[in-house]
Amino acid sequence: MQSDTPVEAKYPPEVRTVKLGERTIILVGTAHVSQQSADLVRQVIESENPDCVCIELDQKRYDSLVQKKRWEALDLKQIIRTKQLSTLVVNLVLASYQKKLGAQLGVLPGSELLEAAKVAKECGIPIALCDREVRVTLRRAWRATSFWKKSYLLANLAASLFDNTAMDEDKINELKKQDVLSELLNELGQSLPELKIVIIDERDTYLAEKIKSSQGKKLVAVVGAGHLEGTIKALREDRAAMMDRINVIPPVSPIWKVLGWAVPALIIGSIMFIALHKGGAVAGDNVIYWILANGIPSAIGAAIALAHPFTIIGAFVAAPITSLTPIIGAGYVTAFIQVMVMPPVVREFETALDDMTTFKGWWRNKLLKVILAFLLPGFGSMIGTWVGGAKIVSNLF
Repeated sequence: MQSDTPVEAKYPPEVRTVKLGERTIILVGTAHVSQQSADLVRQVIESENPDCVCIELDQKRYDSLVQKKRWEALDLKQIIRTKQLSTLVVNLVLASYQKKLGAQLGVLPGSELLEAAKVAKECGIPIALCDREVRVTLRRAWRATSFWKKSYLLANLAASLFDNTAMDEDKINELKKQDVLSELLNELGQSLPELKIVIIDERDTYLAEKIKSSQGKKLVAVVGAGHLEGTIKALREDRAAMMDRINVIPPVSPIWKVLGWAVPALIIGSIMFIALHKGGAVAGDNVIYWILANGIPSAIGAAIALAHPFTIIGAFVAAPITSLTPIIGAGYVTAFIQVMVMPPVVREFETALDDMTTFKGWWRNKLLKVILAFLLPGFGSMIGTWVGGAKIVSNLF
């Protein structure tokens, strides 16, 4: 039989205690950019001396917080090869958003999570990283939203980068009392309920089950304030059967796979039909049109990114080819070329979060220029595919 125990008088309301049989779980709801939260975390851990400290982090996020020279180990070429560049972009945007708020609040993002790990180490207490891998969360969120809602999400994330509106004291005090990232996502959740389910609700379940699977009879769990109530509710229930389902990246819909190959098949089939019925010269003209329709917009995108000349040439050459296969996009080719010919230096990795908040910074920072060399040629190639494809299909008649 499980029941809540009264919260100790020495702790503020954001500290909650849940009793599960003989086990006691003390949850500390924190703001990710609050020194008060970091101080509270230290107080609770030192006072309670638990058997284990559970932290709302996955291994990659934990490593990024504790490793001061983490950028030196980042292999951009491997990220591009494994098609993780989009995930890196979103991570950078969210990190930049939190860092900007942290600058106004006077504390680095994630300080309370680092403090939890630090205090646990000082006291000889094992820690458990209980959050779902961020890559899984982002991929599930992306798959859960429709095309138009993806556009809305990207627009909001982009707007958050360049919003330099200073916060008044009331807003600052409000943010100090909650999980900033969850607050941002909760606001989006009003228009994107699917996003809230993946990023808030599913992670409440994941956190709760991971906390329950941690060793010890007395646990302290440090979670964002936005997850506190949901995690408490999930702790009271048995949701173990949900873990496999919420910890996988949903496969691409068969419809999208069919469409991915249908467009190239339509283009190639149309050119073959034209060759048979209108002659090789006309088919050749259509092939040239396809090359120019794809290559020119993609190369223009690379040029707008102020990419290396080799990258611009690569965009022109790659786009007509990659547009005929869903396996790889032109942007990944151009990003890889850009990394090879103009690799970012460590300093540019370290300043990327600040450079992202200005338009000039995107073109000045070599890491961000790689991202531009990924996004803009890819967008140009997409335009070229539709323009070139429409023209070739129209020539069938």
